[in-house]
Amino acid sequence: MTQSLTTVESRLRKQKPDSGQIPFGRTFTDHMFVMDYEESKGWHEPRIVPYEPLTLDPAAMIFHYGQTVFEGLKAYRTDDGRVLLFRPEKNFERLNLSSERLSIPPIDEEAVMDYLKKLIDLERDWVPEFEGTSLYIRPFIIATEPSLAVAPSKMYKFMIILSPVGPYFSGGIRPVTINVEEEFTRAVKGGTGMAKTAGNYSSGYQAQAKASKEGNADVLWLDGVEKRYIEEVGSMNIFFKIDGEIVTPALSGSILRGITRTSILELLKEWGWTVNERRISIEELYQYYEEGKLEEAFGAGTAAVISPVGEFNWLGKKMVVNNHEIGPVAQKLYDTVTGIQRGRKEDDHGWTVEI
Repeated sequence: MTQSLTTVESRLRKQKPDSGQIPFGRTFTDHMFVMDYEESKGWHEPRIVPYEPLTLDPAAMIFHYGQTVFEGLKAYRTDDGRVLLFRPEKNFERLNLSSERLSIPPIDEEAVMDYLKKLIDLERDWVPEFEGTSLYIRPFIIATEPSLAVAPSKMYKFMIILSPVGPYFSGGIRPVTINVEEEFTRAVKGGTGMAKTAGNYSSGYQAQAKASKEGNADVLWLDGVEKRYIEEVGSMNIFFKIDGEIVTPALSGSILRGITRTSILELLKEWGWTVNERRISIEELYQYYEEGKLEEAFGAGTAAVISPVGEFNWLGKKMVVNNHEIGPVAQKLYDTVTGIQRGRKEDDHGWTVEI
């Protein structure tokens, strides 16, 4: 049930950035959404307030035990000036799945969707118009109880902050080089890999730094038990076109259920592609490459939508995919999803929500 929302508007308004030059996640809008949780009250006091720093007790449990979850989605400006969200209900559904894994109380998805709409409506002038830009939306929950006891917090803060962002591919969509990570592990079945939680990302920094040092754009993660089976690429889901079929790792408990992944699977099946969600090993992928059957590879996620892979580096071996060019399947998926997001293609699926 939606609680009454209070709004305190900021008296000072920030300078909006040049739409053509917006660094990711550095600029934030004038307002944010906040809601608190206490065990005796549940979630309460939803409010929109001026964007400002938080004051937290040094013993707040988020600092010590990492009890936090987050989401990422975007608002898009259409050519005729409307503002659209892309499948936002899936993000709040996944936020609750992440919260369950981290022992965080669930939010009312329908109520929070209403609060988000009101926040974006207030900040709609912050949704940039330049091609490829958008308003990035970051909902997150942190544990705020001041306690060093190793147990779930009894107090939380749920917030939504907004950040205008530039195009993910500043020079246009282009294939990248990926290093197959052999040493570090992103997640294991039974862990928190299926949740969007902070530790899953910071634990990947060393592998990403190593890949970058060697001239790679990102990391291909293998499973944490046998170090053989492909899981994700960077913070995206991974897809392969192999001998005329589409293959993507099956959700195993250590792989994030991406909203873009779900959308791509639905589109591919509608278009008549054979799609296999299964385990695929790096050795198997290399064998397909040697046989000339690895035709395309691409990551899928909110930030890039589609990120084509032009080369994999694995144990000194190079797998060059489609001559470092974006393939027709990846291009069609990118054009279709971004077209729906920006209102340029008919939304036959009911995926967009207009603010």
